[in-house]
Amino acid sequence: MVEGWFTGDGDDFRLLGTRCSACGSVFFPREDTFCRNPGCQGGALAEVPLSRRGRVWSYTDSRYRAPSPYVTDPELPWEPYTLIAVELAAERIVVLGQAVPGVTVVDLAVGMEVEAVPGVLHEDERTTWTTWRWRPTGVTR
Repeated sequence: MVEGWFTGDGDDFRLLGTRCSACGSVFFPREDTFCRNPGCQGGALAEVPLSRRGRVWSYTDSRYRAPSPYVTDPELPWEPYTLIAVELAAERIVVLGQAVPGVTVVDLAVGMEVEAVPGVLHEDERTTWTTWRWRPTGVTR
C-alpha cells in the first residue's frame, strides 16, 4: 500500500489524485511538489478523489515473474495477472492497475466500463498490503 493513493472501502472506495489550481491538470499517482504539466507555471496542488469508473483504454496479461528490481518471493508460485489501462474521462488521464482476480484478457474489450475496487496485493501472517484493482461493472467478484 502506498499511503495517500486511495481511500474508503466498498462503494466509497476512491483513488486519490492531485489537481493543479493553475491549469486544472490532474495527476495520478498524486503529485505533492509541482505541476507536472510542462506548459504550466504551477499552482497549488489539491487532493481530489478520482472517478470511480472509467473505460478500458488498453489491457494485457503478465505471464512471467518480473525481473529484479521488482521484489517477489521466489518460493511462492507465480500467478499470472491481467493489467488494465483505464481512461478516466473527467480527469483526462489513464490509470494502470491490475484486474480483480479471475478477470482475464478474454473478459475485456477496449471501451468497456470498469470500476476501481479495493484489493489485496500481498499478505502474510502479520500484514495485508492493499491496493486498487479494476473490475468490469456488473461483476461482483
